[in-house]
Amino acid sequence: MTDPGRPTISSPVRFLLWLARQQVSTIAFAMLFGTIWMLAQALAPALLGRAIDQGVTAKDTGALVLWSLALLGLGLLGALAGVLRHRAAVSNWLTAAYRVQQLLTRKAVDLGGTLQRRVATGEVVSIGASDLEHFGSAMDVLGRCAGAVVSLAVVAVILLSTSVPLGLVVLIGVPLLLLLVAPVLRPLHARQSTQREQVGELATVASDIVTGLRVLRGIGGEEVFGGRYRRDSALVRDSGIRVARVHSLLEASNVLLPGLFVLGVVWLGGTFAVRGEITVGELVAFYGYAAFLVTPLRTLTETAQKMTRALVAARRATNVLRLQPEIAEPRTVSAEPPHMAELVDTTSGVRIRPGLLTAIVTSQPTDSAEIAERLGRYADPADGKVVTLGGVSLRDLPVDVVRRRILVNDTDSRLFTGVLRHELDPTGLRSEREVLDAIETASAADVLQALPDGLDASVEERGRSFSGGQRQRLMLVRALLVDPEILVLVEPTSAVDAHTEARIAERLQAARAGRTTVIMSGSPLVLDR
Repeated sequence: MTDPGRPTISSPVRFLLWLARQQVSTIAFAMLFGTIWMLAQALAPALLGRAIDQGVTAKDTGALVLWSLALLGLGLLGALAGVLRHRAAVSNWLTAAYRVQQLLTRKAVDLGGTLQRRVATGEVVSIGASDLEHFGSAMDVLGRCAGAVVSLAVVAVILLSTSVPLGLVVLIGVPLLLLLVAPVLRPLHARQSTQREQVGELATVASDIVTGLRVLRGIGGEEVFGGRYRRDSALVRDSGIRVARVHSLLEASNVLLPGLFVLGVVWLGGTFAVRGEITVGELVAFYGYAAFLVTPLRTLTETAQKMTRALVAARRATNVLRLQPEIAEPRTVSAEPPHMAELVDTTSGVRIRPGLLTAIVTSQPTDSAEIAERLGRYADPADGKVVTLGGVSLRDLPVDVVRRRILVNDTDSRLFTGVLRHELDPTGLRSEREVLDAIETASAADVLQALPDGLDASVEERGRSFSGGQRQRLMLVRALLVDPEILVLVEPTSAVDAHTEARIAERLQAARAGRTTVIMSGSPLVLDR
């Protein structure tokens, strides 16, 4: 879908209602055919009873054939409705899951660096990996739930018309069964919430260990972090067991309570048959209803269970969707400054003249990083200070304009999974020659030569198959191919050897000639050139 919409995130319940409204047509389609599908099963015992009474008992072959054909037609209708219901249910599942995924992805892009400072990595991974299933399941079950409610009402009417006591048993017994299951749902909801939070924390620990594995090996910290992961894993396991205990009680209730209810209906119907109050065909129909009633009753308890899980997932998703980026869009937008404008940071006093290569050296690396964040507007200056481009404060320009004109390539930049060509040139606008020229400028030709498939080689997660120096040079290639008006490079050669560093410094100046380039570096080799 091109636009997932603007969700209602004031509460988990309202979020789920909004999600359902976005696909109301397919949900209505699923409800319609879910109702037909379940009604076909509900009416089958009635037709069978009529066939026995009017065909077998009355020894009327014509009536027997007629009711048998009616039963066959009902079965075919139910089969067709079942196929269409299933298709609609799958569509509802996929649409809901991917709509939420799209919302979360767009929010992650919108938040940028705010996300990792406000939400743990494991929490985001947990929501995107497992919680999506619960949104899909909640929308999927609605079609069957509608069919269950309607079929229970129809069966109750049929039973009331046949025997008032039996009809009352169904009308009173079904709500009573749901009330008996309700006390189990609250502790299940609470324990699932706790377990989901612990899973997110554990995923964060695992991500930290994998990311810093080389460092941990260097300082001998593998055992310490491994022990921490084992302890946290044991907590998640114990929490999962507590959830499973309540869940097993709910599953047992789903079987036991409907079973006892059906047993009561069968016993009562058999008693009436012995008294002669109902016919043989009606007794057979009652047995059919008793067998059928298990399906809608279990569907209703399944609906309650899936909605409970969806509420837990919705609470976690809305917590992320409510986050606001630290860099806000301006309320009043200023006119965009002309091309080749001067960039000024009043906090540090740095003035970046257009069309020149400017090197910035600070006593502390953190100072360089803070200047770069302000120049690219990843952080706003404090104490009334501003960063201006052509005399216009960056705060008064749309964020996308700032990102288009100023590119910051820092030490936190990452390579993503995919084909190397697409990683270096995500837009696909650069020619093969331009890509190779950028690779030459970044002194990354040896990296390309070492790959059997060259530019068509696959990049693993975060580029982990490359060394630190190789990743750094490839990210420099990507920045050069963007060719922004102002390019800010933070320690672009910190992970390469001296010879490579000297080559990059020389080639970079030529490649960016006539364009504004800022280099944050304390390397004498870079500064000398």
